[in-house]
Amino acid sequence: MLRPPNASGRLRRRRGRDPPARLARNALSRRRCYFRSMRSSPLARLVLPAQRFIQSESAGGIMLIVAALVAFAWANSPWAGAYLDLQHVPFVLGLGTWSLELSLHHLVNDGLMALFFLLVGLEIKREIVSGELKDPRTAALAGLAACGGAIVPAVIYAVLNWGTPALAGWGVPMATDIAFALGVVALLGRRVPVGLKVFLAALAIVDDLIAVLVIAVFYTSDLSFVALAISLAVLALAFLYGRAGGGELIVFGLLGVVAWYFMLQSGVHATVAGVLLAMTLPIRQRRVPEDVRRHLEATDRTVDPELREARLSYVEAQAEAALSPLHRLEHLLLPWSTFLIVPVFALFNAGVSLGGGVTLGNPVTLGVLVGLLVGKPIGILLASSVAVRLGLAALPQGVNWGQMLSVGFVAGIGFTMALFIGGLAFDSPIEFDEARLGIMAASVIAAAGGLLALRLTSPLPEPKLTRVDG
Repeated sequence: MLRPPNASGRLRRRRGRDPPARLARNALSRRRCYFRSMRSSPLARLVLPAQRFIQSESAGGIMLIVAALVAFAWANSPWAGAYLDLQHVPFVLGLGTWSLELSLHHLVNDGLMALFFLLVGLEIKREIVSGELKDPRTAALAGLAACGGAIVPAVIYAVLNWGTPALAGWGVPMATDIAFALGVVALLGRRVPVGLKVFLAALAIVDDLIAVLVIAVFYTSDLSFVALAISLAVLALAFLYGRAGGGELIVFGLLGVVAWYFMLQSGVHATVAGVLLAMTLPIRQRRVPEDVRRHLEATDRTVDPELREARLSYVEAQAEAALSPLHRLEHLLLPWSTFLIVPVFALFNAGVSLGGGVTLGNPVTLGVLVGLLVGKPIGILLASSVAVRLGLAALPQGVNWGQMLSVGFVAGIGFTMALFIGGLAFDSPIEFDEARLGIMAASVIAAAGGLLALRLTSPLPEPKLTRVDG
């Protein structure tokens, strides 16, 4: 029996053709109604500013400062004993006859920071393969500037501490805290040219690579070649898995844990395993399913705005699934590193007690302070000028030498990596406290001085005028 076409029948057939889109559309509509009501609620006045803060570029630096101030105040308060006791709380992990025992301080520095170094390794590989360091001239400028900014501070520190046991800390003023430095530059917004931000990011990436090499080569205790060979063999297995097309992050994670353990047992600092694991992750993207293209084409012809949103949501989900293992892991680790790992590390390592006679005038503190505040900008500016004069590189577009000097001051913020190297370099708690005081003082002065210098050398861009006819 033939039924005459009617509006309800057409509607039923039209909706029946795409039930997933209809379900997604209804869910999206309910979600929008919920968020509309939330925006006007008292809770939104608290949630939305926090959301904007989390998404800001300076959030990581602010969290780092807060954690460091809490540690400093705690270590110099009547409850300083509790701070020291917290450092030595035992952490034991066992399975049958096997066990691993670490203090809470070592768990943070050897365990959590391995994830931080994994993120650093992911950033280094991404920049070299497909980022700013892929361009030879940009890489040459950033690489030479980073080398100059590492060598000159190390020489200054060595001169001021020559002939003393504290000479082992020459690597402390070499490093730049990338999150802190980029957060300071982000505070000036449009005033800072894009080319200068790109240069600072590339500089900090190469700086991190130099710091990792320094840790692996110069701050390694007695080697166990058997444990090191096992760790490298596991990392090679992770590399082969990625080369064969494997992309499951859980597999890389399990292999990474095994490699980290044997690296810890080898005498090489365990965080090096994080950087090496990052180099094994593939950066190639998966193929996007063919129906994504059809959904995009259908989106252009769709009149219904809700259905268009549903189709775009599907395309967005498929695009997320097509990301490379490297990009997926980087997106996964970044918020954890910014808001948990690095602040916890600062809390455990920035607690400098001033009661033990630690002053700014001792050679260790002075070497770190002068190295970061004077050596960094001089080294970066000299190396950059040599690279430009030899024709190996060119200044970024719209960037002048005053801004390059200002970036050199900002690069003197050596917080996270400098504290980490200091913990490896000094056996004496007094010397470590002296180095930490220099790091914290230099970082604060470098942040304030670099911010002021960038503001003076980077005028606000003129607003674009739009011509209105009639």
